[in-house]
Amino acid sequence: MKSTKLKHLLELNLSILLISTAAVLVRYIDLDPTIISFWRGLLGFIVLGGFMLLKKTSFKIADPVAQRRLLFSSFLFGAHWLTYFYALQTAGIALGMLSLYTYPAITALLEPFYFKTKFNKRHLILALTVLIGLYIMLPDLNLASDSTKGLISGILSAFFYALRNLTMKSNSKKYSSTVLMFYQFLFIAVIFTPFLFYKNTEQTLDFLPYLIGLGIVTTAIGHTMFVQSLKNFAVSTASLIGSSQPVFGILMGVIFLNETPNTATIIGGAIILSTVIIESISLKKK
Repeated sequence: MKSTKLKHLLELNLSILLISTAAVLVRYIDLDPTIISFWRGLLGFIVLGGFMLLKKTSFKIADPVAQRRLLFSSFLFGAHWLTYFYALQTAGIALGMLSLYTYPAITALLEPFYFKTKFNKRHLILALTVLIGLYIMLPDLNLASDSTKGLISGILSAFFYALRNLTMKSNSKKYSSTVLMFYQFLFIAVIFTPFLFYKNTEQTLDFLPYLIGLGIVTTAIGHTMFVQSLKNFAVSTASLIGSSQPVFGILMGVIFLNETPNTATIIGGAIILSTVIIESISLKKK
């Protein structure tokens, strides 16, 4: 029994480690965020499509409301990728990943308005705590600096991601996550295709192995393993362990790219991640 639990725990942590490689790969790939988004979407679409054909999974989403919701959530998902990649490339791995992790607090603030549920005062305190963390991490308020632009882009990415997750919630109750992700990847590949014709793509072949790693290892395998792990853990437990993503990402940035975060980033990031842990523990108690 213990060995089975340990196996599931190792699988969950492996999935988080694989997902965390996205930050290092995007930071290393010297291509425009639109081009990276295209390749990540295309490769994810191909891999998931092949998997669905192999498993003879239905591609059908008949409900018109669900179709419109999927289209809107796909747009939000593409915007999330674009702003996140820009944040990583301009501000670095630590600021980029930690600013994205404001999304749990943003989700908690948006959810009552989105689903017309009762507002929880604790979420306001968590949001204020996140703002303190961001303030500590922000080196200055100069909008011309890469750090500031990257941090703002990371927060925008968190907003798009939170809104995308809320929009997907109704669809995920009716349809398989594999089917939904397949169409989201397809939409992203299509929407970013025009950028191939006027953005600089000369170095694409040089970074193709890393793009394949991003599309297959990080996106298709990592996220699929994480979703599968939810069968063995409560969502709150998986989210709690998942908060180690920035830690993995920052460590890989130090090892592979020699990017060491400063003290302010570490302190501010720790405050932001503490809100994720507190919220996860609260959900687990419920």
